[in-house]
Amino acid sequence: MEIRPVVLQGKQVRLEPLTLDHVNALCSVAFDEDLWRIGLTTLRTKEDVVRYVENALDLQQKGTALPFATLPLSTNKAVGSTRFGNIDIANRRVEIGWTWLGKQWQRTGLNTEAKFLMLRHAFEVWKCIRVEFKTDVLNEQSRRAIVRLGAKEEGILRKHAISSGGRIRDSVYYSILDDEWTDIKQHFTTHLLRT
Repeated sequence: MEIRPVVLQGKQVRLEPLTLDHVNALCSVAFDEDLWRIGLTTLRTKEDVVRYVENALDLQQKGTALPFATLPLSTNKAVGSTRFGNIDIANRRVEIGWTWLGKQWQRTGLNTEAKFLMLRHAFEVWKCIRVEFKTDVLNEQSRRAIVRLGAKEEGILRKHAISSGGRIRDSVYYSILDDEWTDIKQHFTTHLLRT
């Protein structure tokens, strides 16, 4: 696994390495309280967005994350972010998450295609044997979306994390394994990525 910034592009979305140059565009979609109602992070100011990006870049520098800005090809402007995190080269394992999109871009297919591009990169380029996802047990929308991708629920970690607002979160873990990827890739191409 060679972990380095890369551009992943599909038919409607481009994931490009996240930089501080994306901050202003992200600010134009980030300050919707509904985006952060259940998450661990809350972005309310430009300074919050700068800290969010700087933290992601710090983890990238340490080799444990690879963050992206999410750009619709129709606008070429960042409307959210996602990343590979908890990268474990020795065990060929990675987590996909930290995903958020501005409200108008939700349910447009951008996130589905972004997840396909990331899964394909993880399994076909990095040769991962496992890709993980986790979300708040209360986030039903995210849970449905992860299952829709073909991931299997593995269990709940109780009192797993504390949100920026102080709420104690239970996290649900999911995974896709390398020997499941061929069927899941077929499911993406025949059902999820039809446009």
